[in-house]
Amino acid sequence: MAPCASSLLGKTNTCLAALARPHVRRLHTFSGGLPGAPDLKHARLVARQLQSEHHEAIARLKDCLAILPDVIYHLESFDALLVRSSLISYLVAKLASQYVPAVFSGEGADELFAGYEYLKSLAPGSLTGKLVEITNRLHNTALQRVDRCASALGLIVHVSFLDPDVLDYALRIPQGFKIKDGVEKWILRQAAAGKLPDSILNRPKAKFWHGAGVGELLAQHADKHISTADFEHEKFLPNGWTLNSKEELMYYRIFRERFGECKNLSWMGRTKGALPA
Repeated sequence: MAPCASSLLGKTNTCLAALARPHVRRLHTFSGGLPGAPDLKHARLVARQLQSEHHEAIARLKDCLAILPDVIYHLESFDALLVRSSLISYLVAKLASQYVPAVFSGEGADELFAGYEYLKSLAPGSLTGKLVEITNRLHNTALQRVDRCASALGLIVHVSFLDPDVLDYALRIPQGFKIKDGVEKWILRQAAAGKLPDSILNRPKAKFWHGAGVGELLAQHADKHISTADFEHEKFLPNGWTLNSKEELMYYRIFRERFGECKNLSWMGRTKGALPA
């Protein structure tokens, strides 16, 4: 029996923590967010049930702004949603690195098991193809966030849902078991039934930055400190891209300071349906 395991707590991460718990003597769990963030509340509930050694990274706006240049440097991106979601990830990874050398994280579960609300509106028969599509984009979204934030702090992250055998098996599960009776990620919820509180199993999916309490905080900060005139002047980039918001301009300014004016950004992913201006 392994002596210790560790997990980052979010909805899919809690499944991994619950599965690991019977096999270890000690379980470290980690969560992060602004004071009063929903993720903190739910993570505490899970930690109590699993009797884990729980740790929290609680941040305020000033803490997010302080690490923003480092986060953008390690991400090599100014994509608004990616940067926004990475701030708490970075703080949690920093905290976790003080206790453990490696953690489990649940990336890939929402893509493989249909965890997003918008997937319910797809035409019958098209779900599996869409899941493959969004899984193939993970390198520019969730995996980039997790990998860069963890690697910057010397932390190893195991993304167990994306193990090749698990991925192959998940893609062969009929789509009717992934969204069933209007419930997304149905089969994964069933697998965790009895291992986690019902309030956690039935919790609606939330963006990482929303669950962590970051929400519109950074957008409001950018709106306050960047004038509309400056945004209109600076939103057109040399490579032909157009920035979507003042928040993205705030991140781009930092990116430009670190990496210079890049005329070729074809290597950088941008979130599909990014935040509008």
